[in-house]
Amino acid sequence: QVPRVESGGGSVQAGGSLRLSCAGAGHTVSADATAWFRQAPGKEREFVAAISWSRGMTNYLGSVKGRFTISRDIANNIVYLQRNDLRPEDTAVYYCNIGRSIGTVPRRVLGSWGQGPQVTVSA
Repeated sequence: QVPRVESGGGSVQAGGSLRLSCAGAGHTVSADATAWFRQAPGKEREFVAAISWSRGMTNYLGSVKGRFTISRDIANNIVYLQRNDLRPEDTAVYYCNIGRSIGTVPRRVLGSWGQGPQVTVSA
């Protein structure tokens, strides 16, 4: 399996935008979803958004709905997370992973975790 590579982190001020990329995010027969997670300092890793490769359906954490958009580039095997109107509470290390479906991937992933890009949002 091609390893996933996350990129696109950085530092922005509140209200700014950043786009994350997960290359090598491709699905398999048993894993139709690719998802983004994040882990803030001192907190548990949490689910952020997921997309299904087969139908393009999406699933979002409530607090990011309307601000974050997950999308996929099937030809290049990349999943993006466009984040607008960033807030200080979005500061975290972001990771991508794969799962069986957009419904199960928030609770169970099928891949290993990478290092993930740091995103820092200042007030």
